[in-house]
Amino acid sequence: MLKSMGARDTDRTSILLLFSDTGGGHRSAALALAEAFGRQVPAARVTLLDLLHCCTRFPINRAGRGYRFMVQRAPALWRFTLWAGADVRRLACLMRLALPLAAPARLCLREQAPDLVISVHPLLNHIPLRLLRETGNRAAFVTVVTDWATAPLAWFCPQVDLCIVPSEAAARRARMAGLSAEQVRVVGMPVGERFRPVDLAEKRRERKRLGLDAHQPTALLVGGGGGVGSLEPIATAVAQGLALRGYGQLVVVCGRNEALRQRLLARRWTIPVAVQGFVSNMPQWMAAADVLITKAGPGTIAEALVMGLPMMLYGFIPGQEEGNVDYVVEQAAGGYIEGPAALGREVSEWLLPDNPALAEMAARARSLGRPSAANEIVAEAVRLLPIR
Repeated sequence: MLKSMGARDTDRTSILLLFSDTGGGHRSAALALAEAFGRQVPAARVTLLDLLHCCTRFPINRAGRGYRFMVQRAPALWRFTLWAGADVRRLACLMRLALPLAAPARLCLREQAPDLVISVHPLLNHIPLRLLRETGNRAAFVTVVTDWATAPLAWFCPQVDLCIVPSEAAARRARMAGLSAEQVRVVGMPVGERFRPVDLAEKRRERKRLGLDAHQPTALLVGGGGGVGSLEPIATAVAQGLALRGYGQLVVVCGRNEALRQRLLARRWTIPVAVQGFVSNMPQWMAAADVLITKAGPGTIAEALVMGLPMMLYGFIPGQEEGNVDYVVEQAAGGYIEGPAALGREVSEWLLPDNPALAEMAARARSLGRPSAANEIVAEAVRLLPIR
């Protein structure tokens, strides 16, 4: 996918944002940065490019589909992939093997002729930077890491001009991978400007706008755009836990999983349950909630922190998302529980009226959130642009 945020003009500053739809909220991060460039450098031409899908050969151009297959249905293959990318020498070997398959991207990068390149994907650093330099383009290259702690080694290319990370743990991994302290900045993870802190009064107004009970404690259960994970048993357990206590309501966002949405809609619930498909107003649903129940996706965590929304994590992708769980739990911004029944009991306890523990988690999450991260990242990157 290639999306230009302005008409082609050779006299305008050209900014290229590299992403790919292979999990981890990479598209959301790219869109948040595009918004920030629009605010800070409105005259620039900003282009979002799914380089893996558009500009590489098979099988790399099917990376999105392959990623989902491995993490959902082929865990042994996923573990091998993690092992292969966890060592500098093995990673270098993989890059050499992939280079001929990525060669068509050279032409794409030459046509774009960017003045600045920003990658928000771990597979779009080493090879794109090499291909860009082979075209004779010396544009600044910036990596924006979107993993909180256990970031894969592929994120860190010592030849980049700047590497922006969301946490000190990620900064340590960058330095261990060979980047200098001067190359690394701890800024935060970019989120869209629609994600922002809300107070109780606004939370109640959002519930009313969405057709919910304005005064009932609200749990929001999400499974990403694909509606994956154990959403049905978790929804059942949370609803049972709230029903036993006689309060609360639940929102389940099924994403594109239409079969799940239909099953949940057909159910008879003992508490109010709002079942949604794919939504484009997730900031509004998060603003209405008191607790977010989600897997440990880094982008979702960043959005929840900005909104001061405590998280109950129910799963993670082995390797890259394990550190996300540790980060949320160690920072006291939420919890992690395996098993729907135990999770349902814990969430119902969190939502007890005037529960000080929930208020403390919300305050802690808000203190960790970086609503201005996208603007700060763009400000750092703009300093690398050539003076015209």
